[in-house]
Amino acid sequence: MFRDDDAEIKERLQFKSADKVGAFYQESLQYPSLNVRGLGAGWVGAEARTIVPASATAELDLRLVPESDGNRLKKLVKDFIRNQGFYITDTTPTKEERLKYDKIIMVTEGSVTNAFRTDLTNPYGSHIVNILKNKFADEVVQIRIMGGTVPIAPFVNELKVPAFLVPLVNPDNNQHSPNENLKIGQIAYGIQTLYALLSTPIEP
Repeated sequence: MFRDDDAEIKERLQFKSADKVGAFYQESLQYPSLNVRGLGAGWVGAEARTIVPASATAELDLRLVPESDGNRLKKLVKDFIRNQGFYITDTTPTKEERLKYDKIIMVTEGSVTNAFRTDLTNPYGSHIVNILKNKFADEVVQIRIMGGTVPIAPFVNELKVPAFLVPLVNPDNNQHSPNENLKIGQIAYGIQTLYALLSTPIEP
């Protein structure tokens, strides 16, 4: 498994200590995680107003690994919220509910996309690694599991077939951020990569 340079990550992202999940970043990806990806309430900065906002919203997502059950984890999150004294509803609270409960929260849930993982020693994976190593004359970074939501997981898990991701973007592409980018040179790199992968026969 590839091990990141933790000191370099801290320097680039400008933080002192990472969350203590795993000994290093790649190891931490082997565990499920809960991410607070958005918070919203009231107004700030030049738009600040002297009022109490009517509501506050939090967007959460749960990143899964093959060993985790997404529905069970969603239940655990709701159980935690309930244990903080909240009454949970899945619709806008009614007047009667607002008058009855001190703490109310509306929880709406998304669907579950299960994770998949292909063994690093899989022969098809070794085939890909050898092609890339020969094509670019450099070591190939292999990551046991990545952190993205990939909609092919149901097919992979149901058909029991190996699957591999070969990212073609520049490392600083800021994926999903407002300043997401793709350097022009990566397009040429991607063409070379895909041509090499598709034109090299698999050894029997």
